Order: sequence, then C-alpha cells, then structure tokens
Amino acid sequence: MAIVAVTAFLAAAVRMAIPLTLAGLGETVSERSGVINIGLEAIMLCGAYFGFAAVFATGSPALGILAGIAGGVTVSAIHGIVCLKCRANQTIAGLALNFLALGATNFLFLKSFGKTTALPSIPTVKSISIPLFSRIPVIGQVFFQMDVFGYAAAVAVVLLCILFYKTEWGVSLLATGEHPRAADTAGLPVERIRFLACIVNGVLGGMGGAYLTVSRLGFFTENVTAGRGYIALVTVILGRRNPLGVFLAALALGSAEALQFRLQTAGMNIPSQVFTMFPYVITVAVLLFSVGRDNTPAALGIPYEREKE
Repeated sequence: MAIVAVTAFLAAAVRMAIPLTLAGLGETVSERSGVINIGLEAIMLCGAYFGFAAVFATGSPALGILAGIAGGVTVSAIHGIVCLKCRANQTIAGLALNFLALGATNFLFLKSFGKTTALPSIPTVKSISIPLFSRIPVIGQVFFQMDVFGYAAAVAVVLLCILFYKTEWGVSLLATGEHPRAADTAGLPVERIRFLACIVNGVLGGMGGAYLTVSRLGFFTENVTAGRGYIALVTVILGRRNPLGVFLAALALGSAEALQFRLQTAGMNIPSQVFTMFPYVITVAVLLFSVGRDNTPAALGIPYEREKE
C-alpha cells in the first residue's frame, strides 16, 4: 500500500514538473546567451491557448502541440526583436508581454467560444509505456509511462547538457552572455546567437504551456498558467542555469504542488486557500535559501551595441 502511494505521489510530482522543466530549459538557453525574458508567463499562456484552439478545431493533439510551439515562438520572437533590435529594457518588455498575453488570450477565447458555464473540452494526449522499462517497480511507472511532453522534457535535458558542455555552440552561447564584445571580436554573430536562443525559449516554453491544455487539463480558462511562468523562472535560478539542475528544481517545486493536492484530498480541516498558497510559499522559501548562490552571466539583460566602445 505504501509503495502504491509513493508511486502515485512521484508520478504526480513529475507531471507537475513537466511544464516547469520545459519552460525553465527554454529560459536557461535564453539567459545563457544574455537575454532575460520575464515574459515566460506570456510564452506559456499563448502556448496553452493556441494549443487548445488547434486541437478544438482539428481534433489533432499533434497539431495542437505545433500550434502551442508557434504561439510561444511568436511571443519570444517579439521579445527578441524589441530587445535586440530596438534595445528595449528586457525586463519591462517581458512584463508588458505578460499583461498583453493575459488580455489577448482571454479576449480570443471569449470571441471564439463566448461566455458559457460549460467549458469546451478537447481530447488529450495519452501516456506511452516503454516496453520492459515501464515494468520496473516505482521508477518504471513514474518515468517510463509518460506522454510525449514528458519524454520531450527528458530528451531536452540530455540534449542541452551535451550542447552546453560538449559543443562549440555551447561555448559560443556562453560567450555572448558573459562578454558579448569579446565574442564579437572573435567573429561570433552575437545578435544572431541571442535571437536563436530566444526562439529556442519560445519552442520549449510554448510546449510547456501546451502541456497544460493538450495533456493535463483538456480545456482552457483565463490565466490557465496561474503563475507557472514565474515559477519556471525560479527553476532557472535554483538550477544555476544547468539543464539537470533545472529539472531537479522543477521536480522539487512539482512535488510541492503534488503535495498540495494530496493534502486537499486528505480532508484536512484547513481553508483551501492555504493549500493553494503552498507551492508559492515553497517557491519563496527556496529562493531565499538560494540567495548568494547564483551564477548570473555578466552581460545578462544588458543590450549589446556594437557601435559603442
């Protein structure tokens, strides 16, 4: 009985961690290049809405995933153009996009579906069991019976670890974030590398948002991300911009959210608002614990102007 309970809890924690992992990995790529995007909430929200809308219109979860990615890429590309071409403040631009996406997705949803007490629903993606591995006690049911988003997150962690630490591209990415002028002097296209990093952020963040509607919920509501974009930013800090660290941070925060639901279903005589606050209280606590342990790139958030010395 205890094994069943532990397995169910860990599986729930992994499910909660998947969108945080995807979005956190995307932001990690962006920040290592020197671009900080506070608009991660906007990326996820647009990914969630357009993923839902595409599945509702076509009935195809695959098209929903692609539409979610397109929505995330669009938002991230706007942020990249405004910040890299127009030299806008990256933090303010990200916050503005968060407000814009919140209003735009709510408007589009009401325009398309109107006000209704019964939310329109869509078919969600199914879990895929890996033969043999899925039979391993506890671990098999947690890590080898996931849906396509879960496996994509796992592949992204491994792939980014290789790209960051074993390839020339990873060195170039880090150089543009630490010392863009030196990178430019060495012949690296700083602006192009940073914009590509923004696009990768949009791809992964859009997938993280699409996961909420196309896999986990099967419907869309106003502000469906509920601050997960900001929590994903926390995973980047806690994970020290290391893909494996980001995943572990997301798993820790996902465990806090899973524990919230466990406590709610246990029938404890505590106001529900306390349970709702729990993941965010844990987020603040771990942020305070991580003060002074960050490895922020030297040029993070600073526009690079080639013509200035």
